[in-house]
Amino acid sequence: MIINLSEAKAQLSKIVDLAYRGEEVVIAKHNTPLVELVPHKPKGKRILGRLRGKFTVPDDFLEESDEINEMFYGPKE
Repeated sequence: MIINLSEAKAQLSKIVDLAYRGEEVVIAKHNTPLVELVPHKPKGKRILGRLRGKFTVPDDFLEESDEINEMFYGPKE
């Protein structure tokens, strides 16, 4: 299926659904093919815990800063 860019803008949800279901969708400009719309394929499994041991959370992480609070809320009255 070749669809012109202006029509693709108007029917984006529909053509994304078609491509996801395996339909070959080519988006064209002035009937010149530009891109092919294909479903996303993950490059591999996500690795959880990849940053374990690379950083530590400071002990004062949850403490509020008066200076930052003043930036957001203004000076205390």
